Amino acid sequence: MAARDRAALSAPDRLLTDSLAEGLVRFDAAGQIEPGIAERWIVTDNGMSYIFRLRRAQWADGAPVRAAEVVALLRRQTSATSGNPLAPYLSAITGIVEMTPEVIEVELSRPRPDLLKLFAQPEMALVRARPRAGAGPFRSRTLGDDAILLTPAPDPDRDPDDDGPAPEDNVRLRGERAATAILRFVERSSDMVTGGTLSDWPLVQAAGAGPANVRIDPAAGLAGLAVARRTGFLADPAHRAALAQAFDRADIGTGVSPDWTMRETILPEQLDSATAPALPAWSLVAPDQRVAAAQAQVAAWRAANGVPSVTVALPGGPGGTLLWGRIARDLFAIGIRPVRVPLDAPDADLIWIDRVAPYDSARWYLAEACVACSDAARAAIEAARVAPTLDDRARAIAAADTAMAADVAFIPFARPFRWSLVALRLRQWQGNARAWHPLNRLRADTN
Repeated sequence: MAARDRAALSAPDRLLTDSLAEGLVRFDAAGQIEPGIAERWIVTDNGMSYIFRLRRAQWADGAPVRAAEVVALLRRQTSATSGNPLAPYLSAITGIVEMTPEVIEVELSRPRPDLLKLFAQPEMALVRARPRAGAGPFRSRTLGDDAILLTPAPDPDRDPDDDGPAPEDNVRLRGERAATAILRFVERSSDMVTGGTLSDWPLVQAAGAGPANVRIDPAAGLAGLAVARRTGFLADPAHRAALAQAFDRADIGTGVSPDWTMRETILPEQLDSATAPALPAWSLVAPDQRVAAAQAQVAAWRAANGVPSVTVALPGGPGGTLLWGRIARDLFAIGIRPVRVPLDAPDADLIWIDRVAPYDSARWYLAEACVACSDAARAAIEAARVAPTLDDRARAIAAADTAMAADVAFIPFARPFRWSLVALRLRQWQGNARAWHPLNRLRADTN
């Protein structure tokens, strides 16, 4: 595992990290919490303290896992300067201490019921610097065909009379272009392609993979356009609302897949907010009147300022082009000239956000959607972060959601679109809200 900024982990690197290094806890096949390096845990002090007992485990070099080293690694990962993309959501942690060589405590200033879901993410896997690996569940060896062979890590508690893992428990892992991976699967040279997104979905359809092998995750998260520049036509929230109501979400979703769930709110459900998701004012306009209302807004601007132009940063690949065709069509229909730019373009007006939620807090949705939102929305999101009680947090989240909807700083489209190709013999594969499929949880007989 090469050293790199944890914030820059690609999908293959996240899967490799999850395979070579566990956190205190990890996700099982269904996206639920299961033990990792910690074999059990308790929550005390009204949710302000998590106490973990470590299992008997070994690092890749055979050294025993001890609490002191785990504490040091966790402190580094949760530091605001770590580069870990999850660090902003771990700011309630005030201390990580060794209680005994096998027990650690995580102390909080504010209760966080979803802390374990954050700790289960690959970004929170415990990775030592030398050798750069963790405690399993696999060990790795680089093969000559640019693949990595993963073999089950030794179990210190294994019965000496047990023969140990069988060859079929090994995994050959490749990180490669989607087109190559899909072709390899269709030719029956691999058992799974995972981490698929909207960008490469049309390739799956073109390759003719068997319907029984195509799996769509019910992924929780954000998919939509964030306002990145509040200038020109987009300086006015009424104009931003005109764009938001112009998109034919039903047609966009059908054009991609009937399994792609569309929505008009930032929050998919109430989650930990005090109220139901805030409905933007434009969503109350009858669908058959939305285009005409948007055209009127654009026409009034055009009369004084000329034809408005909006740059839209979208992902590449055939899926990005498919999405662009529909977005451009709907913007042209209301009198806006759209210009497509890459996702990393510095001066885009709108940026496509497509992220799976690491945990189930409404604050995550609002913070991720707030690329260039109002001061009121930012203040409410910050108030939710520092709220001393869960009730205070719920009220602040509701206020932030209302402010975001009024500001129209994010144009929601759908839940994230995530797909996999899965051989039928991988019987333990399960679709889940995290869209995460650990490689040690694919066969029914895998421990």
